[in-house]
Amino acid sequence: MSRNFPSSKTNKPAVPKLEAWRSSFLLAFIMLSMVILALWAVRLQLIENDFLQGKGEARYSRLLEIAAPRGKIYDRNGVVLAANVPARAIWIVPEEVQAAKPSATQLANLAKLLDMSVSDIEKRIARDNKKFVYLRRQDSPEVADQIKALGIKGVNSQKEVKRDYPQGELFAHLTGFTNIEGKGQEAMELVKEASIQGEAGTRKVLRDRLGNVLEDEGVVKQAEPGQDVTLSLDARVQYIVFNALRDVVEVQHAKSASAMVIDTQTGEVLALANYPTYDPNNRSGLTGDFLRNRAFTDVFEPGSTFKPFAISLALDEKLITPSTIIDAQGGRMTIGSSTISDSHPNGALTVEQVIQKSSNIGTSKIALKLDRCDMWGMFDKVGFTKAYKDIEFPGVVNGIVRPCKNWQPIEQATMSYGHGIAVSLLQLTHAYTVFARDGELVPLTLLKRADSKPVEGIRIFSAQTAIAMRGMMEKVTEPGGTALKAQVIGYRVAGKTGTAYKVEGNGYNKSKYVASFAGLAPVSKPRIVVAVMVDEPPRGNHFGGQIAAPAFSQIVSETLRTLSIAPDAPYKTSISTDGDDVAEVF
Repeated sequence: MSRNFPSSKTNKPAVPKLEAWRSSFLLAFIMLSMVILALWAVRLQLIENDFLQGKGEARYSRLLEIAAPRGKIYDRNGVVLAANVPARAIWIVPEEVQAAKPSATQLANLAKLLDMSVSDIEKRIARDNKKFVYLRRQDSPEVADQIKALGIKGVNSQKEVKRDYPQGELFAHLTGFTNIEGKGQEAMELVKEASIQGEAGTRKVLRDRLGNVLEDEGVVKQAEPGQDVTLSLDARVQYIVFNALRDVVEVQHAKSASAMVIDTQTGEVLALANYPTYDPNNRSGLTGDFLRNRAFTDVFEPGSTFKPFAISLALDEKLITPSTIIDAQGGRMTIGSSTISDSHPNGALTVEQVIQKSSNIGTSKIALKLDRCDMWGMFDKVGFTKAYKDIEFPGVVNGIVRPCKNWQPIEQATMSYGHGIAVSLLQLTHAYTVFARDGELVPLTLLKRADSKPVEGIRIFSAQTAIAMRGMMEKVTEPGGTALKAQVIGYRVAGKTGTAYKVEGNGYNKSKYVASFAGLAPVSKPRIVVAVMVDEPPRGNHFGGQIAAPAFSQIVSETLRTLSIAPDAPYKTSISTDGDDVAEVF
């Protein structure tokens, strides 16, 4: 019987074979994945490299603005009126300061240096959602260094520029000022903003998440400095005018005063001042009364300073001559239902005496000889009806002159001596250049002319008329006239006083006045026109010849000598003080 024994060789388990289609699929999948990854890598490296690089850099790279140096402002002789000085902005990272836990002494010293309260600083430190908080702008570098010495982590400073006005309040109403961001807000700083501000540059830096600069990578674009501005004003003359106005206001206890000086040859404004004023370097607590350039923005009834214009028109039209006799009717005249009067009862007066004694009745009678619209047309040509387009300045106002077609005879009469009409000091001063330039109205400018040569004016009156009126107005400052106090030792001067009730609301406030004087010098060859306006001088001592004329005299005397203008009158050690020195009535 045979037996079956197993084979001596060991049996191996069978290995299942992978179906062909499966292996092919797996290989294809792997290859496709590798291709997709390769294409993605190519896209990232070649196509989107710049985009991704930019995104990465954006997390730490910044472009910082480089402030352009603001252009300087100079007077006509190169005196700096507005400049730039280094400053620092003090700022904090609240979370860093919180983590540093500054001591009470450190906070107290910080508050003292910044002129802030400790509680205010603590409130700013407590702003958890802020990465950057200003404590103070435009502080001095010295203060910034002292703050750094306190060693408070998270308190930082950065460079900036502060606008500085070396002449302080002297030119405040002309230079204006900038805001905390360095943008012009008033006067020439605002007018010339487009050119004076320059064009900012950029600098690339690396910063950490808290905004600290880690690395400066250099300038990307250089800043372009702003253009300098040279004004027509003369700092020496401005100082003279400012002092005269301050004396008037403080000594006479007036509300305010304004004055202008114009070069008759070039039309350049040599000085323009208002008092009270302000310091543009320290504007805390200021009100509109201080900021307002009253010579440009305020209008007032000019009173008798207006008389030369209507009378000059009548002279020009050959309706009168300087020697024509006008009956002043004893100082009173009725037109319709209204009565006008003079301060003194006058009888027969020559036209010259009408100006010298400031006769309202004489002026009215002359004005009523004129066509009313011819009179309005003259006011318009002189510039009383409009703002000054050639004076680019914020707030320049129009004069107030009613259309001639609506004038009644009483209105035509009162307008001739400066009532029922309103002008700015700018307009009045400019108009008086007509008498200084032999009948021409010179174009005005607040900017220094390139060559400072005489400029062509606009003909208003004939030369004969203007010269004749100069002679009449010179009589105003001589014995028998209303402005003896306008006289200047060594120089012949001419001008006209003005006094008017102040307009408030819908009528006149007969307890408040405006006193004025407008004139020119030297009479032989006029070089300057000066006008002074005093607002609310004290009652009882409020007339133009008493209040404004002395300021005119002071300004003219010192200005002519400063400009080295030769005297044109016999030398006297004193001026005449006798005579009528009469006042205008209203």
